[in-house]
Amino acid sequence: MSEIFNFFFGQYQGYSTVDIILEIIAVIFGFLSVWFSKQNKIWVFPTGMISTSIFVYLLLKWELLGDMMINAYYFIMSIYGWYIWTRKVDETHVTPISTTSLKEKKTAFLIFIATLVFVYVVYNYFDKWTSWVAYVDTITTAIFFVGMWLMAKRKIENWLFWIIGNIISVPLYFYKGFTFTSFQYLGFTFIAIFGYLAWKKSLHKTQLIS
Repeated sequence: MSEIFNFFFGQYQGYSTVDIILEIIAVIFGFLSVWFSKQNKIWVFPTGMISTSIFVYLLLKWELLGDMMINAYYFIMSIYGWYIWTRKVDETHVTPISTTSLKEKKTAFLIFIATLVFVYVVYNYFDKWTSWVAYVDTITTAIFFVGMWLMAKRKIENWLFWIIGNIISVPLYFYKGFTFTSFQYLGFTFIAIFGYLAWKKSLHKTQLIS
């Protein structure tokens, strides 16, 4: 039993108690945020902002620049998303769930490419191309940047990007030594799958009514 425990949590021996507690709190609020997103509830944003602000601090301290930038971006996009989700498109209705238009797909592609270039420049500037993890981190950063932008605009395709990014992040974070965060992304993967199905059902109902 102790060998299994050490396999999953042995890397935390060198961490301060405060950092471990902060990571657990960030993971809890991260789960809440994704759950509220699945439920199409506005609470996705305040809970997400608590989680991402903690992760920005921790990841900067751990020198994981790509991950830190993801969470800083999440925080900013949460403010934007909060506004979009509560903005009324007419006197009684707020921004609904919808599919991406051709123009939005082009914008998403540009965000993906721009993120790859930006993260490459940052890693290169700080001389962080020390392992294969940096390359995978660059790709996941771009995937999550697009996913967050689509979620802020309430586009159903955001879930597809979350699913792909989460699947990659599970072994990536475990390899980095952040077991709690790895478990978080495992949970995120399942919630994202159900979130996509729930939003698809809601979108279908809306289309039938209209």
